[in-house]
Amino acid sequence: MKKSQFKLMLSGCILGASLLATSCQKQSASFVDPAKFDTTIDGKKTGLYFLKNEQGTTAAITNFGGRLVSFAIQDKNGDFKDVVLGFDNIESYIKVPSDFGASIGRYANRIDSAWYVLNGDTVRLEPNDRPNSLHGGFRGWQYKIYSVKETTPNSITLVYNSPDGDGKFPGNVTATVKYTLDNDNALEIDYTATTDKPTVINMTNHSYFNLNGDPNTPINNCHLYINSDTYTPINDHMIPTGEIAPVAGTAFDLNKMEEIGKKIDDFSDAQVKTGNGFDHNWCLKTYKNGDEKAICASLYSPVTGILLDVYTNEPGIQCYSGNFLNGTVTGKKGIVYKKHAGICLETQKYPNSPNMPEWPSATLNPGETYHSYCKFAFSVK
Repeated sequence: MKKSQFKLMLSGCILGASLLATSCQKQSASFVDPAKFDTTIDGKKTGLYFLKNEQGTTAAITNFGGRLVSFAIQDKNGDFKDVVLGFDNIESYIKVPSDFGASIGRYANRIDSAWYVLNGDTVRLEPNDRPNSLHGGFRGWQYKIYSVKETTPNSITLVYNSPDGDGKFPGNVTATVKYTLDNDNALEIDYTATTDKPTVINMTNHSYFNLNGDPNTPINNCHLYINSDTYTPINDHMIPTGEIAPVAGTAFDLNKMEEIGKKIDDFSDAQVKTGNGFDHNWCLKTYKNGDEKAICASLYSPVTGILLDVYTNEPGIQCYSGNFLNGTVTGKKGIVYKKHAGICLETQKYPNSPNMPEWPSATLNPGETYHSYCKFAFSVK
């Protein structure tokens, strides 16, 4: 080969690599169109914001509900996959009741019979889940417009000022959610909150993950690990019975990677039958051991090779296996979301903690700062 031919070939390879990198960056961001998220609600503007890293991984976030709309990452074949459920336009988020990707507040999960007692006073909430209060009531923070406080190429900080009586919860609360995407494909979420009256706070992210990269393929084939020896069984109204039960000998023992379908379809386990799958809280050993740098849960798809490791400072993780997705909701790319199209891994306080004084407290007092931390660390195996 002549020297000139080699130089030409090398130049072509460099140009091709450059174009491929540019193409990957565009592809990773093109799962959702930011123009479809520009609107005004109650005088407040909504938009779509992209966080990108050196690998082309992209997180798309809207300030409507502080939601993670898309997370695009390369699979084992180098193809970008969007691994979270949601909609590709703001109108669907507004019109279709959902928790897809949301920053939940004031209180994630259920509060029994929609009331609790705090400092001797009974606080009565909105019963929006049969007799219970769920995810902050009828208009929880997943339907609120967060203000965009700060953006960088790899982070966004959102703020919501929740007035006294919001969802019938007491106290003016200022809540902050910060998303940060690092170059190792970890999405960190930091929550803080302050209040001017005693109240309860329990924030989480409600993303539905499908690491297959295609919601037409349910998560049954994925493998799940939860670092826990105990969980909180539920009654027929999905409220914890108060028992802290061992997972040993039950479908809830996930101390080694298990295929999810073998667990969530095991209706011989009375608790799986009650939840119509997994809709339960595991008590995390990472909290008990005071080690938030240890993995509390892992999710893996053998189809894409994508692995998700979860870290948190919270005492519990609610695993919800998309049991009530029933084909009535059409998401991104026109895909109809059917049962088990996605799985949620919500780091949080235990459900109904305001009524369980022996459990880790969700109370926030004036002068205190609530802080919750979650990291979704993605890799490919």
